Amino acid sequence: MSQPIERPSLIQTYTGSFAPLKNRNLRIYLGGQAISLLGTWMQSAAQSWVVWELTRSESSLGIVVMLNSLPLFILAPWAGAIADRFNRRFILLATQAVAMFLAFALAILIQTGLIQIWHIYLASLTLGIVGALDFPAQQAFIGDLSGMGQVRQAVTLNIMALQVARMLGPAIAGILLKSVGNAAAFWINGFSFFVVLLSIFLVRSQQAPHAGGTARGQFRETLDFIRSQPRMIDLLIFASLVTFFGLSIMNILPSVADQVLHGDSQTYGLLFGASGAGALISTLLLLPLSQAAKRIGTIVSGAAMWMGSFYFLLSRSTWLPLSMAAIFFVSLGAPLVLTTGLGVMQMMAPGNMRARIISLFTMLTFGLQPLSSLFIGYMAELFGTQTVIMVNSMFLVTGALLMFFFRNGLRQWELRPSVEPILSAKERAELSQSH
Repeated sequence: MSQPIERPSLIQTYTGSFAPLKNRNLRIYLGGQAISLLGTWMQSAAQSWVVWELTRSESSLGIVVMLNSLPLFILAPWAGAIADRFNRRFILLATQAVAMFLAFALAILIQTGLIQIWHIYLASLTLGIVGALDFPAQQAFIGDLSGMGQVRQAVTLNIMALQVARMLGPAIAGILLKSVGNAAAFWINGFSFFVVLLSIFLVRSQQAPHAGGTARGQFRETLDFIRSQPRMIDLLIFASLVTFFGLSIMNILPSVADQVLHGDSQTYGLLFGASGAGALISTLLLLPLSQAAKRIGTIVSGAAMWMGSFYFLLSRSTWLPLSMAAIFFVSLGAPLVLTTGLGVMQMMAPGNMRARIISLFTMLTFGLQPLSSLFIGYMAELFGTQTVIMVNSMFLVTGALLMFFFRNGLRQWELRPSVEPILSAKERAELSQSH
């Protein structure tokens, strides 16, 4: 007689999500990331306010995000192949050093009063190129440190650090903008990179052997693999919906703070902080529990519909506490879609294709931000900030409903990871001959 399977308790499920922190290398790396991410989010919030002060234009805010995101879309076929082919530690050292230099350059320009909008445009484009190379290498590097058995929990821990920074960084930036000036956040971000560079030097990782072939051939191979995995396609569609119709709204928060709520930089910092608080609660509490859930399709569908509903509430609000509450509840859903998608796709990916699949995920989700940023920026100028937020919310809810009810097999999907290496045609022929 078979013994009944004991399911872990909620506490065991939750505490198990922190198991990768027993790994010394991962602990050091994530610690460095947490400090650097705090500075990055401080700079991001301060930069948006600097752009708003220089231009008073929603479309300028959209252009900055477009320039920052466009390289993610254009360079994805090469960035993933580079991260799979070359030493990821060296890639990360190079990208973090360039980002540090740009932070100090902007700090000097702002401190001296020489800053112009084209300076920020150029820095955003350069940071976008750096980010396109950095993101797949960083996510795959986390897998190198943690091992595939704990990669989903390790990705979640990294997102936890990001969400803590996303909550605290803009709030601190809002205080600094009002009390010290616009340059302080840029100086702090520049110095924070010293910590992450040190952490990369200290850790030891084991990288899988790279696949052969050209970058274009490897990218085509990656597309062929994803086309054979309908659930990967589902995750990409949901992440794209949330990015295009959801995250793009965050780009016009300065306009919400100023024109809708009639506030100042501190109001903007509070809105951004509310978003970070919701994402942090989601990452700390909801994501670890969702990892034990069977029906991933139901989770991501529900999270996308939840986000759209509260974005609608935000579009109707002219009262700061209600707007903060709406953004808080919106941000409970975003990590459930994006972090689940990123972690699950790594679990389903072949070992020698992880960085390329991460790069494609970036290309088809965050790479959409150039289009979504321009769209929401220009539409807000034409029709008003609140109208655009309302329209986006309705598109997000409708898209999630259509996926949930009409995408075959999504509601019944249970994760069964497969990490078998993908062989080239030549290798498959040699293997079949050997048998």
